[in-house]
Amino acid sequence: MAFSTRLLYKSRQLYGSQAVLRREVAIPVRFYSKEASPPGLKGDEILKNIFVEVKNKFETALGIFRKEKITIDPDDPAAVSQYANVMKTVREKAGLFSESQRIKYTIETRTQGIPDVRTYLLTLKEIRSKRGLTDELGAEAMMMGALDKVEKEIKKPLMRDDKKSMALLTAEFDKINKKLGIRKEDLPKYEEQLELKIAKAQLEELKKDALEAMETQKKREEFKDEAMPDVKSLDIRNFI
Repeated sequence: MAFSTRLLYKSRQLYGSQAVLRREVAIPVRFYSKEASPPGLKGDEILKNIFVEVKNKFETALGIFRKEKITIDPDDPAAVSQYANVMKTVREKAGLFSESQRIKYTIETRTQGIPDVRTYLLTLKEIRSKRGLTDELGAEAMMMGALDKVEKEIKKPLMRDDKKSMALLTAEFDKINKKLGIRKEDLPKYEEQLELKIAKAQLEELKKDALEAMETQKKREEFKDEAMPDVKSLDIRNFI
């Protein structure tokens, strides 16, 4: 029996559904806040509805993964693009957040109630850092510099509800965007680039998990004479 086929039975955890779903089927608890719940529902009814919805999203995603071919080759742009498209389909069909939407949601929830711009920008920096995103253009330093300039001009901390002073900061930010070549109409392109970068990282993680699992299995007596298959030849659909 071929090593890859036997691995299917001996190490199903290698490509268990959680391996490809752990990032996608992640629904913030605050998404089900009391305000978002239908009026009149009791606690156990709310929890039941949450469970049913998560279960439905999971099964929808799983159904797509059972149909779509995923090649575990993070070094192949075509494989990365295909994987990104599969994950996009999963999000659209199951009603899940994209990475950009997750970031937007995090920003909205973490910055709600912050009155001043400086704390707001520092919170954005913390969110970026915790999500592993890099500021390759140095935009954060430029924005803080713009804030320093405006606060020096108005001679007080800039508050987010100060529309007149916020207009000054917005004008400074527009200059920064122009300098960096960032245009609002290009945002969809930036989001696509982010999703491709994430897809590549996830494929690298899958490849690492696959190699580790096969190395572990190969140490077993029954597999010692088997040749290890190329990770790219494995079909995730057989392991779900």
